[in-house]
Amino acid sequence: MPGHDLLAGKVVVVTAAAGTGIGSAVASRALEEGAQVVVSDHHERRLGETAERLCAEHGDRVHALTCDVTVEEQVQALLAGAAAAFGRVDVMMNNAGLGGTRSVLEMPDEEWYRVLDVTLNGTFRCTRAALRRMVEQGGGGVIVNNASVIGWRAQAGQAHYAAAKAGVMALTRCAAMDAAEHGIRVNAVAPSLAMHPFLAKVTSPELLDELAAKEAFGRAAEPWEVANVMVFLASDYSSYLTGEVVSVSSQHP
Repeated sequence: MPGHDLLAGKVVVVTAAAGTGIGSAVASRALEEGAQVVVSDHHERRLGETAERLCAEHGDRVHALTCDVTVEEQVQALLAGAAAAFGRVDVMMNNAGLGGTRSVLEMPDEEWYRVLDVTLNGTFRCTRAALRRMVEQGGGGVIVNNASVIGWRAQAGQAHYAAAKAGVMALTRCAAMDAAEHGIRVNAVAPSLAMHPFLAKVTSPELLDELAAKEAFGRAAEPWEVANVMVFLASDYSSYLTGEVVSVSSQHP
């Protein structure tokens, strides 16, 4: 859909932006809304492909930096590199997350730690780095985190992912209170089922059909439909909204 300059003049950083999921979609939508965008991902080849595609459409308003959100030094380098490329950071889109399916009875420590380190700790690291950068710039800015409705509801085999996403929700609410005095807003989206090729590859068709049937519209969301809400939260149209988790779904508490 055509842009309306909702993010004109803003510098937006997006984590986990490679590929065809929500991160890539929100990077595209931010560019369509007039932003300069730094796309990042830990997968260098896929990030390069995404950046090449976006640059073909939007030219020098795109910059790519590899980043593993589990490594503090790389997170710091991402924020510093974004500021070096475009002069400042106005919006941080924390999209990185890692899931999986395993019963608590069978889950090893390593899998539990890995999911929480990427999904919750990674969001914390990027939020902290972005807040410090925004305060250093003189205040103002927006952070949008990607949570999930599974942070509210129970699903077998998802204890690690649900715990991490519930943590992202709590982090969002508390960080918003810490950041308010600096004029910085912190919100999150909570998608339920957003369809993209990687999800289809790692999830059985039967489970996808079951989850889609629970949705009000009887289908999964498209990544751009989630991205639209994230762009709204990043824009001045949500100037008095902070500490909120917006369900991009009919599922909520």
